[in-house]
Amino acid sequence: MTLTATNKLTFLEFLEQYPDGFGQYELVNGELVKVEPTRAHKNVARFLVRCFDRESERLNLDYIVDKDIIIKTTTQEGEERGRNPDVGVVKAEVWNSNVRTYGALTEPIQLAVEVVSTNWEDDYIDKRDEYQRLGIPEYWIVDYLAIGSRTLLGNPKQPKIFVYQLVEGEYQVQCFTGSDRIISSTFPELELTCEQVFASSQIREL
Repeated sequence: MTLTATNKLTFLEFLEQYPDGFGQYELVNGELVKVEPTRAHKNVARFLVRCFDRESERLNLDYIVDKDIIIKTTTQEGEERGRNPDVGVVKAEVWNSNVRTYGALTEPIQLAVEVVSTNWEDDYIDKRDEYQRLGIPEYWIVDYLAIGSRTLLGNPKQPKIFVYQLVEGEYQVQCFTGSDRIISSTFPELELTCEQVFASSQIREL
């Protein structure tokens, strides 16, 4: 579902027109675009929220972990977009700098996770570019259904998790699959394998 505006919306207008209580939306190409994830998709996101939250508390890292953090990004052409990562990790000092306002941020969060769905190119190309431009230090792409291209996932395709780390303004990527332990600079002691993440979807044939 897309709510089309006569003129392209700015990020501020997007926040003002955000349909509270009617699901999740992003600002793409100047329009409100509804995000409708499957239950399996939500299961993976919730699982990662719990994992990150526990690890943050265990190591006293002082992060806020949430599924509803809207961030302002820009395209290479300078178009404003509003993204809502499936999982967002933000420093508590950034989140609490203005607690009276809504959950939208214009500064980079610490870690963004996108769980891949049918519009997989958005996660692999557009969002990766926007998150890099914003300066988000770490970005995960969780392709638990192996939806991406064979160039990315191999032939035959297999589920993978891509972890991008920002190095001198550009993302460097590591790829993980199967029983691999996922390496994260945000959570350096995290004991989490790809298999555990994929299994959290509750899709039995994975």
